[in-house]
Amino acid sequence: MNSTHGLPEVIEDESQLEELLIMPSAELIQSAATLSGSLVILGAGGKMGPTLAARAQRAIDQAGAAAQVVAVSRFSDPVARDWLDRRGVKTVAADLLSQDALDDLPDADTIIYLVGSKFGTRQNPSHTWAVNTIAPACAMRRYPKSTFVALSTGNVYPLTPIDQGGSRESDALEPVGEYAYAAVGRERIFDHFSRVHGTPVAMIRLNYATDLRYGVLTDLALKVFRGETIDVTQGYFNCIWQGDANDLILRAVPLAESPPRPINLTSLETFAVREVAQTFGQLMSRDVRFSGQESETALLSNASQCAELLGAPATPMERVIHWTAHWVRQGAPLLGKPTHFEVRDGAF
Repeated sequence: MNSTHGLPEVIEDESQLEELLIMPSAELIQSAATLSGSLVILGAGGKMGPTLAARAQRAIDQAGAAAQVVAVSRFSDPVARDWLDRRGVKTVAADLLSQDALDDLPDADTIIYLVGSKFGTRQNPSHTWAVNTIAPACAMRRYPKSTFVALSTGNVYPLTPIDQGGSRESDALEPVGEYAYAAVGRERIFDHFSRVHGTPVAMIRLNYATDLRYGVLTDLALKVFRGETIDVTQGYFNCIWQGDANDLILRAVPLAESPPRPINLTSLETFAVREVAQTFGQLMSRDVRFSGQESETALLSNASQCAELLGAPATPMERVIHWTAHWVRQGAPLLGKPTHFEVRDGAF
Protein backbone atom coordinates (compact mmCIF):
# COMPACT_ATOMS: atom_id res chain seq x y z
CA MET A 1 0.00 0.00 0.00
CA ASN A 2 2.70 2.50 0.94
CA SER A 3 5.53 2.77 -1.54
CA THR A 4 6.87 6.32 -1.79
CA HIS A 5 7.88 8.12 1.40
CA GLY A 6 5.31 6.03 3.27
CA LEU A 7 2.52 7.56 1.19
CA PRO A 8 -0.56 5.65 0.06
CA GLU A 9 -1.00 4.69 -3.58
CA VAL A 10 -4.49 6.21 -3.60
CA ILE A 11 -6.70 8.14 -1.19
CA GLU A 12 -10.17 6.63 -0.96
CA ASP A 13 -12.23 9.05 1.12
CA GLU A 14 -12.23 12.31 3.08
CA SER A 15 -11.35 10.58 6.34
CA GLN A 16 -8.13 9.21 4.86
CA LEU A 17 -7.42 12.52 3.12
CA GLU A 18 -7.86 14.58 6.28
CA GLU A 19 -5.74 12.21 8.32
CA LEU A 20 -2.91 12.64 5.83
CA LEU A 21 -3.34 16.42 5.77
CA ILE A 22 -3.05 16.79 9.55
CA MET A 23 -0.13 14.38 10.07
CA PRO A 24 2.80 16.55 11.24
CA SER A 25 6.36 15.99 10.08
CA ALA A 26 9.06 15.01 12.55
CA GLU A 27 10.52 18.49 12.07
CA LEU A 28 7.23 20.15 12.98
CA ILE A 29 6.86 18.01 16.11
CA GLN A 30 10.36 19.02 17.15
CA SER A 31 9.53 22.68 16.53
CA ALA A 32 6.24 22.39 18.45
CA ALA A 33 8.10 21.19 21.54
CA THR A 34 9.24 24.78 22.14
CA LEU A 35 5.70 26.21 22.18
CA SER A 36 3.72 27.28 25.25
CA GLY A 37 0.52 29.19 25.86
CA SER A 38 -1.79 29.93 22.95
CA LEU A 39 -0.96 29.60 19.26
CA VAL A 40 -3.60 31.80 17.63
CA ILE A 41 -4.61 31.13 14.02
CA LEU A 42 -6.55 34.03 12.53
CA GLY A 43 -8.76 33.15 9.56
CA ALA A 44 -8.86 29.45 10.42
CA GLY A 45 -12.17 28.70 8.72
CA GLY A 46 -11.03 28.82 5.09
CA LYS A 47 -9.72 26.13 2.75
CA MET A 48 -6.37 25.69 4.49
CA GLY A 49 -7.16 26.81 8.02
CA PRO A 50 -8.85 23.75 9.55
CA THR A 51 -6.18 21.23 8.53
CA LEU A 52 -3.40 23.67 9.45
CA ALA A 53 -4.87 24.17 12.91
CA ALA A 54 -5.42 20.45 13.48
CA ARG A 55 -1.90 19.68 12.23
CA ALA A 56 -0.46 22.22 14.66
CA GLN A 57 -2.46 20.81 17.59
CA ARG A 58 -1.41 17.26 16.79
CA ALA A 59 2.24 18.32 16.61
CA ILE A 60 1.88 20.02 20.01
CA ASP A 61 0.23 16.93 21.49
CA GLN A 62 2.85 14.57 20.11
CA ALA A 63 5.64 16.85 21.35
CA GLY A 64 4.09 16.98 24.83
CA ALA A 65 4.18 20.77 24.78
CA ALA A 66 2.08 22.93 27.08
CA ALA A 67 0.39 24.83 24.26
CA GLN A 68 -3.09 25.18 22.81
CA VAL A 69 -4.13 26.07 19.27
CA VAL A 70 -6.87 28.71 19.16
CA ALA A 71 -8.60 28.86 15.77
CA VAL A 72 -10.36 32.17 15.08
CA SER A 73 -12.82 32.79 12.25
CA ARG A 74 -16.38 33.92 11.65
CA PHE A 75 -17.13 30.16 11.33
CA SER A 76 -20.09 30.75 9.07
CA ASP A 77 -19.78 27.01 8.38
CA PRO A 78 -20.51 25.23 11.71
CA VAL A 79 -19.22 21.95 10.25
CA ALA A 80 -15.66 23.31 10.14
CA ARG A 81 -15.92 24.47 13.75
CA ASP A 82 -17.20 21.11 14.95
CA TRP A 83 -14.44 19.34 12.98
CA LEU A 84 -11.81 21.41 14.78
CA ASP A 85 -13.39 21.01 18.21
CA ARG A 86 -13.30 17.23 17.82
CA ARG A 87 -9.56 17.40 17.14
CA GLY A 88 -8.69 19.30 20.29
CA VAL A 89 -8.50 22.77 18.74
CA LYS A 90 -10.13 25.59 20.69
CA THR A 91 -12.39 27.65 18.42
CA VAL A 92 -13.46 31.27 18.77
CA ALA A 93 -15.96 32.99 16.49
CA ALA A 94 -14.97 36.58 15.77
CA ASP A 95 -15.25 39.29 13.13
CA LEU A 96 -11.63 39.94 12.21
CA LEU A 97 -12.51 43.36 10.78
CA SER A 98 -13.52 44.45 14.30
CA GLN A 99 -10.80 45.79 16.58
CA ASP A 100 -13.03 45.16 19.60
CA ALA A 101 -13.44 41.50 18.63
CA LEU A 102 -9.69 41.07 18.25
CA ASP A 103 -9.02 42.79 21.56
CA ASP A 104 -11.11 40.09 23.27
CA LEU A 105 -8.92 37.27 21.92
CA PRO A 106 -6.36 35.56 24.18
CA ASP A 107 -2.78 36.76 24.31
CA ALA A 108 -0.33 34.72 22.25
CA ASP A 109 3.36 34.63 21.47
CA THR A 110 2.72 33.30 17.97
CA ILE A 111 0.11 34.28 15.38
CA ILE A 112 -0.55 32.40 12.14
CA TYR A 113 -2.39 34.86 9.89
CA LEU A 114 -4.52 33.32 7.11
CA VAL A 115 -7.07 36.09 6.51
CA GLY A 116 -7.62 37.11 2.89
CA SER A 117 -10.16 37.73 0.15
CA LYS A 118 -9.65 37.04 -3.56
CA PHE A 119 -12.66 35.83 -5.50
CA GLY A 120 -15.44 38.30 -6.10
CA THR A 121 -13.00 41.22 -6.33
CA ARG A 122 -14.34 42.28 -9.72
CA GLN A 123 -17.90 42.48 -8.35
CA ASN A 124 -17.02 44.00 -4.94
CA PRO A 125 -13.48 45.41 -4.87
CA SER A 126 -14.02 47.42 -1.68
CA HIS A 127 -14.68 44.21 0.27
CA THR A 128 -11.41 42.73 -0.99
CA TRP A 129 -9.50 45.84 0.04
CA ALA A 130 -11.17 45.93 3.47
CA VAL A 131 -10.37 42.29 4.26
CA ASN A 132 -6.82 42.51 2.93
CA THR A 133 -5.84 45.79 4.60
CA ILE A 134 -8.11 46.58 7.58
CA ALA A 135 -7.95 43.07 9.06
CA PRO A 136 -4.12 42.92 9.19
CA ALA A 137 -4.02 46.40 10.74
CA CYS A 138 -6.39 45.24 13.49
CA ALA A 139 -4.33 42.10 14.07
CA MET A 140 -1.02 43.96 14.26
CA ARG A 141 -2.49 46.48 16.71
CA ARG A 142 -3.77 43.63 18.90
CA TYR A 143 -0.53 41.64 18.87
CA PRO A 144 2.38 44.12 18.52
CA LYS A 145 4.75 41.93 20.57
CA SER A 146 3.86 38.58 18.98
CA THR A 147 5.61 36.74 16.16
CA PHE A 148 3.58 36.53 12.94
CA VAL A 149 3.61 34.09 10.05
CA ALA A 150 1.32 35.80 7.56
CA LEU A 151 -0.04 34.33 4.37
CA SER A 152 0.36 36.35 1.20
CA THR A 153 0.28 35.23 -2.44
CA GLY A 154 2.47 34.85 -5.49
CA ASN A 155 0.02 37.20 -7.22
CA VAL A 156 2.05 40.12 -5.88
CA TYR A 157 4.55 39.33 -8.67
CA PRO A 158 4.12 40.03 -12.39
CA LEU A 159 3.94 37.38 -15.06
CA THR A 160 7.52 36.35 -15.88
CA PRO A 161 9.25 34.54 -18.77
CA ILE A 162 9.02 30.77 -18.41
CA ASP A 163 12.77 30.25 -18.73
CA GLN A 164 13.59 32.58 -15.80
CA GLY A 165 12.48 30.03 -13.20
CA GLY A 166 9.94 32.23 -11.43
CA SER A 167 9.97 35.40 -9.35
CA ARG A 168 12.31 35.63 -6.38
CA GLU A 169 11.66 37.34 -3.06
CA SER A 170 14.02 40.18 -3.97
CA ASP A 171 12.13 41.00 -7.19
CA ALA A 172 10.02 44.13 -7.44
CA LEU A 173 6.31 43.68 -6.73
CA GLU A 174 4.39 44.48 -9.91
CA PRO A 175 0.83 43.25 -9.32
CA VAL A 176 -1.63 42.60 -12.13
CA GLY A 177 -5.27 43.39 -11.34
CA GLU A 178 -7.10 44.75 -8.32
CA TYR A 179 -6.86 41.63 -6.15
CA ALA A 180 -3.10 41.58 -6.60
CA TYR A 181 -2.88 45.28 -5.68
CA ALA A 182 -4.90 44.57 -2.53
CA ALA A 183 -2.53 41.69 -1.72
CA VAL A 184 0.42 44.10 -1.99
CA GLY A 185 -1.58 46.44 0.25
CA ARG A 186 -1.80 43.66 2.86
CA GLU A 187 1.96 43.21 2.74
CA ARG A 188 2.51 46.96 3.11
CA ILE A 189 0.28 47.04 6.20
CA PHE A 190 2.31 44.26 7.81
CA ASP A 191 5.52 46.06 6.85
CA HIS A 192 4.32 49.32 8.38
CA PHE A 193 3.32 47.90 11.76
CA SER A 194 6.34 45.62 11.86
CA ARG A 195 8.61 48.64 11.51
CA VAL A 196 6.64 50.74 14.01
CA HIS A 197 6.47 48.07 16.74
CA GLY A 198 9.39 45.82 15.82
CA THR A 199 6.96 42.92 15.29
CA PRO A 200 8.67 39.94 13.60
CA VAL A 201 6.83 38.75 10.49
CA ALA A 202 7.44 35.95 8.00
CA MET A 203 5.48 36.86 4.86
CA ILE A 204 4.56 33.64 3.03
CA ARG A 205 3.90 34.16 -0.68
CA LEU A 206 1.97 31.00 -1.56
CA ASN A 207 0.86 29.62 -4.93
CA TYR A 208 -0.95 27.25 -5.28
CA ALA A 209 -1.87 24.90 -2.43
CA THR A 210 -3.72 21.80 -3.59
CA ASP A 211 -5.97 19.43 -1.64
CA LEU A 212 -7.76 16.76 -3.68
CA ARG A 213 -11.04 18.61 -3.12
CA TYR A 214 -9.69 21.79 -4.77
CA GLY A 215 -6.58 23.18 -6.45
CA VAL A 216 -5.00 23.60 -9.87
CA LEU A 217 -4.58 19.85 -10.29
CA THR A 218 -8.23 19.22 -9.42
CA ASP A 219 -9.32 21.95 -11.85
CA LEU A 220 -7.37 20.31 -14.67
CA ALA A 221 -8.44 16.77 -13.78
CA LEU A 222 -12.10 17.79 -13.78
CA LYS A 223 -11.79 19.39 -17.22
CA VAL A 224 -10.14 16.27 -18.61
CA PHE A 225 -12.66 13.93 -16.99
CA ARG A 226 -15.62 15.96 -18.30
CA GLY A 227 -14.18 16.21 -21.80
CA GLU A 228 -13.83 19.99 -21.65
CA THR A 229 -11.36 21.82 -23.87
CA ILE A 230 -8.34 23.08 -21.94
CA ASP A 231 -6.98 26.52 -22.79
CA VAL A 232 -3.18 26.41 -22.52
CA THR A 233 -2.57 30.16 -22.87
CA GLN A 234 -1.58 30.24 -19.19
CA GLY A 235 0.57 27.22 -19.88
CA TYR A 236 2.66 26.77 -16.74
CA PHE A 237 2.16 26.81 -12.99
CA ASN A 238 3.59 25.93 -9.58
CA CYS A 239 1.66 24.11 -6.88
CA ILE A 240 2.26 22.40 -3.55
CA TRP A 241 0.45 19.71 -1.57
CA GLN A 242 -1.58 21.43 1.13
CA GLY A 243 -0.19 19.22 3.89
CA ASP A 244 3.35 20.30 2.98
CA ALA A 245 2.29 23.95 2.73
CA ASN A 246 0.73 23.86 6.21
CA ASP A 247 3.77 22.11 7.70
CA LEU A 248 6.17 24.67 6.23
CA ILE A 249 3.99 27.63 7.25
CA LEU A 250 4.05 26.44 10.86
CA ARG A 251 7.77 25.74 10.74
CA ALA A 252 8.46 29.27 9.42
CA VAL A 253 7.87 30.89 12.83
CA PRO A 254 11.61 31.14 13.70
CA LEU A 255 12.25 32.86 10.35
CA ALA A 256 10.13 35.92 11.16
CA GLU A 257 11.95 39.24 11.16
CA SER A 258 11.33 42.98 11.35
CA PRO A 259 10.97 44.32 8.68
CA PRO A 260 9.03 41.30 7.39
CA ARG A 261 10.88 38.51 5.65
CA PRO A 262 9.21 37.37 2.39
CA ILE A 263 9.32 33.63 1.59
CA ASN A 264 7.97 32.04 -1.58
CA LEU A 265 6.12 28.81 -0.83
CA THR A 266 5.40 26.48 -3.73
CA SER A 267 6.91 23.61 -5.71
CA LEU A 268 10.50 23.68 -6.83
CA GLU A 269 9.29 22.36 -10.19
CA THR A 270 7.41 24.23 -12.90
CA PHE A 271 4.52 22.20 -14.35
CA ALA A 272 3.20 22.44 -17.90
CA VAL A 273 -0.58 22.49 -18.24
CA ARG A 274 -0.42 20.46 -21.44
CA GLU A 275 1.75 17.70 -19.95
CA VAL A 276 -0.25 17.44 -16.72
CA ALA A 277 -3.54 17.29 -18.65
CA GLN A 278 -2.16 14.55 -20.91
CA THR A 279 -1.11 12.60 -17.82
CA PHE A 280 -4.63 12.93 -16.43
CA GLY A 281 -5.99 11.73 -19.77
CA GLN A 282 -3.87 8.59 -19.56
CA LEU A 283 -4.74 7.95 -15.90
CA MET A 284 -8.48 8.46 -16.42
CA SER A 285 -8.74 6.97 -19.93
CA ARG A 286 -9.95 10.22 -21.43
CA ASP A 287 -9.12 12.03 -24.65
CA VAL A 288 -7.74 15.51 -24.04
CA ARG A 289 -8.54 18.57 -26.15
CA PHE A 290 -6.59 21.81 -26.10
CA SER A 291 -7.11 25.34 -27.35
CA GLY A 292 -4.77 28.31 -27.61
CA GLN A 293 -1.01 28.41 -27.50
CA GLU A 294 1.27 28.66 -24.48
CA SER A 295 2.29 32.24 -23.67
CA GLU A 296 5.92 33.04 -23.08
CA THR A 297 5.08 34.26 -19.55
CA ALA A 298 3.22 32.87 -16.53
CA LEU A 299 2.68 33.50 -12.84
CA LEU A 300 5.59 31.53 -11.38
CA SER A 301 7.55 31.72 -8.13
CA ASN A 302 11.04 30.50 -7.29
CA ALA A 303 10.91 28.60 -3.99
CA SER A 304 14.62 27.81 -3.65
CA GLN A 305 15.04 30.06 -0.60
CA CYS A 306 12.27 28.22 1.27
CA ALA A 307 13.87 24.88 0.39
CA GLU A 308 17.23 26.07 1.66
CA LEU A 309 15.74 27.31 4.94
CA LEU A 310 13.17 24.61 5.68
CA GLY A 311 13.77 21.80 3.21
CA ALA A 312 11.96 20.91 0.02
CA PRO A 313 8.26 19.93 0.14
CA ALA A 314 8.09 16.30 1.24
CA THR A 315 5.27 15.05 -0.99
CA PRO A 316 6.16 14.40 -4.65
CA MET A 317 3.67 16.18 -6.90
CA GLU A 318 3.71 13.19 -9.25
CA ARG A 319 2.05 11.22 -6.45
CA VAL A 320 -0.48 14.00 -5.89
CA ILE A 321 -1.34 13.91 -9.60
CA HIS A 322 -2.11 10.19 -9.28
CA TRP A 323 -4.16 10.80 -6.13
CA THR A 324 -6.10 13.55 -7.91
CA ALA A 325 -6.91 11.38 -10.93
CA HIS A 326 -8.26 8.62 -8.69
CA TRP A 327 -10.22 11.11 -6.56
CA VAL A 328 -11.92 12.77 -9.54
CA ARG A 329 -12.54 9.49 -11.37
CA GLN A 330 -14.41 8.02 -8.40
CA GLY A 331 -16.55 11.13 -7.92
CA ALA A 332 -15.20 11.94 -4.44
CA PRO A 333 -16.29 15.18 -2.67
CA LEU A 334 -15.15 18.56 -4.00
CA LEU A 335 -15.26 22.04 -2.50
CA GLY A 336 -16.51 23.63 -5.72
CA LYS A 337 -13.93 26.41 -5.46
CA PRO A 338 -11.92 26.63 -8.70
CA THR A 339 -8.59 28.43 -8.51
CA HIS A 340 -9.01 30.32 -11.81
CA PHE A 341 -5.26 29.91 -12.21
CA GLU A 342 -5.74 30.43 -15.96
CA VAL A 343 -6.64 34.12 -15.42
CA ARG A 344 -3.89 36.38 -16.82
CA ASP A 345 -5.45 39.84 -16.41
CA GLY A 346 -5.87 39.67 -12.63
CA ALA A 347 -9.67 39.92 -12.80
CA PHE A 348 -10.98 37.50 -10.16
